[in-house]
Amino acid sequence: MAEELEKTMPTEESLMEKIHGHDSSSSSDSEHEKPESPSALKAKIYRLFGREKPVHKVLGGGLPADVFLWRDKKLSAAVLGVATAIWVLFELVEYHFLSLVCHILIFALAALFLLSNAHAFMNKTPPKIPEISVKEEHFLLIASALRNELNQAFVTLRSIALGRDLKKFLMVVVGLWVISVVGNWFNFLTLIYICFVVLHTVPMLYEKHEDKVDPVAEKTLKELKKHYMVFDEKVLSKLPVASLKAKLG
Repeated sequence: MAEELEKTMPTEESLMEKIHGHDSSSSSDSEHEKPESPSALKAKIYRLFGREKPVHKVLGGGLPADVFLWRDKKLSAAVLGVATAIWVLFELVEYHFLSLVCHILIFALAALFLLSNAHAFMNKTPPKIPEISVKEEHFLLIASALRNELNQAFVTLRSIALGRDLKKFLMVVVGLWVISVVGNWFNFLTLIYICFVVLHTVPMLYEKHEDKVDPVAEKTLKELKKHYMVFDEKVLSKLPVASLKAKLG
């Protein structure tokens, strides 16, 4: 009996080793075949204009991005309502800006003046009117940002004027032509109002449907690149500017 037990024991151990070996190999195979995480798959998806940040971060974050993306619906509706009221006053009612500012100041000063005198007549403490002061830092930040943008625009315009970048030249010419055509359709204030409405609608709609919009934008961009390559090969490369650029380079 002892000899039979000794003969059966190795076979049982070998069976256990095979089972454990099969389990370990299957677990290792399952680890290798583990699907990619949703974040990794999402990172591979094409995003419009090659952005890597969420729409909220692209718009600068903070309160302006919250307003444009309707995170606070009451505030966004109020801002859009004020902009619409201003456009109606100036465009439909044909109210003048200087007259509007003067009338608002007259109404506000008259109301505060009467309120202060009423409180003094009734022996009450006068209303607290906050002191308003604009910090110098805010003006310096705005001026610095505006200066950087202007300098960058001047550098781009100088590069185009020197004939160094034909692609930028064509883009600027087409852009200016489109702006001139649109300017004939609307006046300046209406154009600003349209841009304001677009900022309040397009980013919000894009954020909701970005997974559907981005594939379409990717296909469109690929088609445009193909057409541009054909145009570059047949037209732009044959222009004397290209040969001059090659000699200078």
